[in-house]
Amino acid sequence: MRRRFLIALPPLAAPAVLLATLAPASRAGARLPPQPGEPAAEALLERLRRGGLVLFIRHADTGGQPCDRSFRLGEREGQRNLSPAGQGQARALGARLAALGIPLQWPVLAGPVFRARDTAELALGAERVRIEDGLVADDYAGARLGWSLEQHRRLFGTPPAPGLNRVLVGHRGPAQMILGDAVRGTRLPEAGVLVLEPRRAGAAGENGREGFRLLGILQAVPALNGGNPGCGG
Repeated sequence: MRRRFLIALPPLAAPAVLLATLAPASRAGARLPPQPGEPAAEALLERLRRGGLVLFIRHADTGGQPCDRSFRLGEREGQRNLSPAGQGQARALGARLAALGIPLQWPVLAGPVFRARDTAELALGAERVRIEDGLVADDYAGARLGWSLEQHRRLFGTPPAPGLNRVLVGHRGPAQMILGDAVRGTRLPEAGVLVLEPRRAGAAGENGREGFRLLGILQAVPALNGGNPGCGG
């Protein structure tokens, strides 16, 4: 039986102009997406409430955590994990989404690297999360990187059930390889949300052969540590 989960986000202007109106971060030169309450968000929220879209969430904050070392799936100790603040940020993201009025499709699909998996489970509940190997981080994909990018494209372009929105939780690297500078650096901060519109089968996207288009990026909860922190602190 299909469930609906309601969420809330910031008010937005027309999706077509969202990427040109990203809000500046507190750090010089950094740019962050709109937050709830900013005018640039309202039209995108209205579109989300009608369903039919894909939300790709970058894992929550990892500021100051040890860098990836083993690059082995299933080995938490060798991975860069969520910071304590990032764990709280993930929970806040789930609470924020629950308040916004956007219908979600279950299960949420999360990548197998722990920082993505933990973000999904803390935000939306472990019982609602399914691990999707194709959403692996690019530096964990190894020889399967091409396959992983194709899986990202497939999931970005697969429509959810009518009236609902699909949620994916993963990493910026593969998204940037597919979408380019639109999601570089703090344009997709940790815990940031890409909003994608799947296209009809056979319809050409604005990225050539892509079966989806990027409508915008949201900062549903405030970015921590500038949005794109270093590791090893």
